[in-house]
Amino acid sequence: MEYLVTREEIEKVAKLMRIELDDHTVHIDRVQKMIDYFDILDKAGIESTEFDVHEKSINELREDKHIPYDDVLVKKLKNFKGNYIRAPKMV
Repeated sequence: MEYLVTREEIEKVAKLMRIELDDHTVHIDRVQKMIDYFDILDKAGIESTEFDVHEKSINELREDKHIPYDDVLVKKLKNFKGNYIRAPKMV
């Protein structure tokens, strides 16, 4: 099987995302499966399918209204500390 993604590319992306990876081969297989699935979708042949498009003029859209919010929303977060918001760990 010819892979369209290499170990070096996975390592580079992981480094850019600051993710430590022990086994790169698992990720190469996963990315390859995604690429293969996109190939299947490309071959689905929907060119002759007609899609219903509901066009609306700008006058038919609702009017945007600004509703002021007096509280500082970021301070209401449970993981807010100083100038930072703690996000969940990505594993």
